Amino acid sequence: MLWAPAAVMGGIAVVAAAGLGIAARVFHVEEDPRIKGVTNLLPGANCGGCGFAGCAACAEAIVAGKAEPNACVIGQTETALAVAQYLGMEMKESEPQIACRECQGGDRATKRYDYAGFDDCRAAMLYFHGPTKCDHGCIGLGTCVRACAFGAISMGENGLPVFDPERCVGCGTCARVCPKGIINVISETTRILHWNRYTECLAPCRQKCPAQIDIPRYIQHIKRGEYAEALLTVKEANPLPLSTGRVCPEPCNLACRRQLQDEPVAINYLKRYAADWEYESGRRLHVPVAPDTGKSIAVVGGGPGGLSAAYYLRRLGHAVTIYEKMPKLGGMLRYGIPEYRLPKAVLDWELEGILGLGIKAVTDVELGRDFTIEFLRHEGFDAIFLAVGAWRDRSLGLTEDGEVVEGLVSGIKYLERFQDADPDVHGHVVVIGGGNTAIDAARTSLRAGADKVSIIYRRSRDEMPANPAEIVAAEEEGIAFRFLSAPVKLHTEGGRVVGIDVQSMRLGEPDPSGRRRPEPIPGSEEKVDCDLIVEAVGQMPDLDFLQTEGMPAVPTTRWNTVDASEDTLQTDVPFLFTGGDCFTGPGLMVDAIGAGRYAARSIHYWVTEGEIPPIEHRQTQLIGESLFESITGVSSKPRVHEPVVSLEERLGTFKEVEGTIDEDDAIYEAGRCLNCGTYCYDHDAEMEAVTTAEADDTATV
Repeated sequence: MLWAPAAVMGGIAVVAAAGLGIAARVFHVEEDPRIKGVTNLLPGANCGGCGFAGCAACAEAIVAGKAEPNACVIGQTETALAVAQYLGMEMKESEPQIACRECQGGDRATKRYDYAGFDDCRAAMLYFHGPTKCDHGCIGLGTCVRACAFGAISMGENGLPVFDPERCVGCGTCARVCPKGIINVISETTRILHWNRYTECLAPCRQKCPAQIDIPRYIQHIKRGEYAEALLTVKEANPLPLSTGRVCPEPCNLACRRQLQDEPVAINYLKRYAADWEYESGRRLHVPVAPDTGKSIAVVGGGPGGLSAAYYLRRLGHAVTIYEKMPKLGGMLRYGIPEYRLPKAVLDWELEGILGLGIKAVTDVELGRDFTIEFLRHEGFDAIFLAVGAWRDRSLGLTEDGEVVEGLVSGIKYLERFQDADPDVHGHVVVIGGGNTAIDAARTSLRAGADKVSIIYRRSRDEMPANPAEIVAAEEEGIAFRFLSAPVKLHTEGGRVVGIDVQSMRLGEPDPSGRRRPEPIPGSEEKVDCDLIVEAVGQMPDLDFLQTEGMPAVPTTRWNTVDASEDTLQTDVPFLFTGGDCFTGPGLMVDAIGAGRYAARSIHYWVTEGEIPPIEHRQTQLIGESLFESITGVSSKPRVHEPVVSLEERLGTFKEVEGTIDEDDAIYEAGRCLNCGTYCYDHDAEMEAVTTAEADDTATV
């Protein structure tokens, strides 16, 4: 009866077929044919760089509107255009992304133990958190190299991964397999929005720089003769390298680890060399600008803070217009720094490069007089950045209110006179104050024809806030200093200054700033005959415009500065941000530059996402572990010095005093840089060998 089993099997088949037919009708899901079409247009690498589990999942997300046509990081523009055309969608431009590492240590990193386990960084991390002492240092076993499907990563000679920009597609696989989190996939926008964190490999100089320039990176580029790469590195955090290369007092030098052996690296000379290399070539490097966001920002104030904010907002893809009350942009760089320190031709070239990114500028218009915040909002600006500086001079009260005395002038107003004119200066000029404005006013007077120039300062030389190099230059030029002296009474004849009484001071107990408070010595008054007195005792913001009609209620502080969040620089008026001197009070140019970029970050997030994400582990103080008391394995090398115009050539002319070092000196000085990380730095091979031998001898004893 062979037919019986066959009949049974046939019956089962019929029932199964019927069941499947019913199930197909009940559970049938119609697949969108567009998914298959988009999948066929994608490269098929299934790398996951798009954030989805393979190309099919990416195609499904694009069709569902959960991802843009350019979601594929490998296909780039060509694939994105094909997908958009196939779906009849609009394609938004996207920035190219590339993987990079933060760690600078590599073979230089101090080892806690020798690892001999499985050849994988993730496995090594499971054993006492890895063999390197640095918490955020590369383990160096090459897991990222093996994970890259595009051959874009190799291990360099120093034990660190090297990324090939021609092969890297920004898929992020390497970042996902790195157990230390030192690899990131970034774009130009990412670099601009980035702010130092305690969890990163940060050299002491980089920690100290208010603009947070990656100093070791650009110096290493100079060392290799890569001047374009060096300058573009600087411009990631500072749009005014020509200017800062001339006038920055180098706070970074105070933290340079090299000074533990001999002298700090001439960081500013190297920045100036890279910037002057571009300037002297007459050709500008291409600075990338992100795709248009459709947002527009107004920047009120064309000084370093406003220029920095405008530059980075434009690079982030926003339309930017600067409103400036003076005839030309530059702020204190133009109207407060003399020609012999910062030639205006150099400044103009730098400003042209910033505006050349597509930034509009409206000059000779003053907030509160010619326009208001309300007007800017009606013009369609999504956000406004206030960077009005600190233009109001403080006064010593040597005259009655409203009294006009010829020959008595404030420091900033005095320096302004020399921008477009050649004032007649003669006789004895007395400058009161100890800051950079006082030094600039004194040295300017000497060049403009004064017979004698004196600076009166109520504290000692060591406590002068001016740049020490400028003080030395003033002394070399013959300017007289009267320290521990304070003005007490003005002498006039016919409404004109003829002299001033000066009283000797002594230093008492420290004041709230930590400096010893000057106290008058009774009976020590002395008259000083003079023809012109320049009061350069400080500045503060002029915020009178806030009281005019059409202004929102913006709170101010007891120091007459604009009140805002220190974390975001956003005021109580959500669309209004501030930064620079009108927020902190008078500070360094590089402080204002850093504030401008920081404000650009906040504004960018606010206009594009509606909120400003906090910066986790934001570095605000120097990292204690990075501040060494001594270094080993480093031989002494003298620091280079910039060429300086002779005294004979200086006086009577506004010719630039300091020059730029030449290429040989730049490469030599870059070689003095120890290329520091948080815990690591370069050692001289021969010195390291000696140090090791000495240590072995000591251990033997």
